[in-house]
Amino acid sequence: MPAGGRPTVRSRRLGTALRQYRQAAKLDQPQAAEVIASSQARISRLESGHVTARVIEVRLLLDAYGVEDQEVRTKLEELAKHSKNRGWWLEHAAHLRPDYVDHIALEDDATYIREWQPAIVPGLLQTPAYAEAVVAGGPHPIDPERVAELVKVRVGRQAKIEEGGASYTAILWEAVVAHPLVPVEVHRGQLSAILEAGERKNVTVQVLPFTAGALGGSASAFSSFSFDEDPTVEAVTLDNLRGTSVLEGSEDLTAYANMFDLLRSSALAPDASAELIRGILRNLKEETS
Repeated sequence: MPAGGRPTVRSRRLGTALRQYRQAAKLDQPQAAEVIASSQARISRLESGHVTARVIEVRLLLDAYGVEDQEVRTKLEELAKHSKNRGWWLEHAAHLRPDYVDHIALEDDATYIREWQPAIVPGLLQTPAYAEAVVAGGPHPIDPERVAELVKVRVGRQAKIEEGGASYTAILWEAVVAHPLVPVEVHRGQLSAILEAGERKNVTVQVLPFTAGALGGSASAFSSFSFDEDPTVEAVTLDNLRGTSVLEGSEDLTAYANMFDLLRSSALAPDASAELIRGILRNLKEETS
């Protein structure tokens, strides 16, 4: 069972896929239960992610559902193998909300990560100083020990991008880079870090300019994730006052994929975005010199 009896994002992804393939094969849950010599209740819990299917169960069910695509089979078997694995972030579990753990697990599994951020620099690009400033300056009081742990987690998340483990695209509204929300010296260091990150082959940073009009205020921050060579969006996370929500419904995924494409096509090209950031950085240096 997933830790704490709560579906993990990996067990839920596996269960959703198994349910979709069962339905495509026009089998009901009792029929699927017969395939693995179990009960309908177990199939229900597998498909909801409350328990994780064993690899042999995945193989038998996919055989029964007529799924022959080897890439699909391998992907689902890998989810079954690793759904209970402890990620590096669980060392900090006492300081993390369960929904934040889901977000990090999605990042850790993803091959493509895309983010839109109209307010602050995305966590995958934040310097430690910037992360400390925004975490400590949030709407809810946080004790210094937890601030330090959350900063460590944000830095740890960045290893995925720094090591080239995923293709990462971030679109920032111009306000994020033009108007410091943190001390100016911290903001300057953050802008330099964004420019450095944008030079990596697997990283694309674009700025949506104010001249794009109301588009910058039409969508709150979101992240989308793909888990295969195909960049089709398979999960989206949204930040809100209550935490992080994970969307997996097909209509939701299509809507956010379309919104990201609209934002990307309206944003400055990567080179022009970098030039804008360099100009802001020069102005900040002149103002503080």
